[in-house]
Amino acid sequence: MLRLLAVALAIVPATLYHGMRMMWAVYRDSPRASCVCDDAPRRWARLLLRCSGTTVVLENAGAIDPNHPQILVANHVSWFDVLALAAFLPGRYLFVAKRELERVPVFGRAVRACGHVFIDRGDRNRAVASLGLARELLEKESPTIIMFPEGTRSMTGELQSFKKGAFVLAIQTGVEVVPAAIFGSREIMRKGSLLIGPGTIRVRFGEPIDVEGLTLEDRNELTERARSSLASLQASYGR
Repeated sequence: MLRLLAVALAIVPATLYHGMRMMWAVYRDSPRASCVCDDAPRRWARLLLRCSGTTVVLENAGAIDPNHPQILVANHVSWFDVLALAAFLPGRYLFVAKRELERVPVFGRAVRACGHVFIDRGDRNRAVASLGLARELLEKESPTIIMFPEGTRSMTGELQSFKKGAFVLAIQTGVEVVPAAIFGSREIMRKGSLLIGPGTIRVRFGEPIDVEGLTLEDRNELTERARSSLASLQASYGR
């Protein structure tokens, strides 16, 4: 309960402060806007991790190439998955997140202004448009695009079926897919619970999956290949 209180006390001022930093930099077209957009989410996430007593360990982080665009697909069991990646993923990154997060006061508008993409899974036309925006960002700015292909947090921790959006995007842009298995976050904060416990999150990156030569007809095969790779990473936990 004390950790929940610590996070609750920190999250409002931290969200307002870093959200305003991003919005101010973007809307006044500051030459440092890209730096602020990269720095602010990292500082925000690291503060909340520190308040919750959470440490993060990256394994095989060399799979992430900050100099080339990639699409990172990860399992999703806790809000702390987002914090761990936002705080410590190497290089520039952008999230593709569900649209509900855009409603977070100040911060939602700020991260959209910085290029993060919100997707409305209940509206196919808007979802397609959001993926189109992600495609433009990959082609122009070469970030790592972070996606949770299960679409929502797993209640049990078991890997759910994957939606195909990330893999259609990979084929369309020719960008390799990097699977990432996240361990430990469910023990810190589970879906449907407000309780927060201290712990360690481990993010284990798999080897990139090359999509060269694939067409949209191969999207199902690529989806299953990525899911199988992520499942293998999960099965290797503790080794």
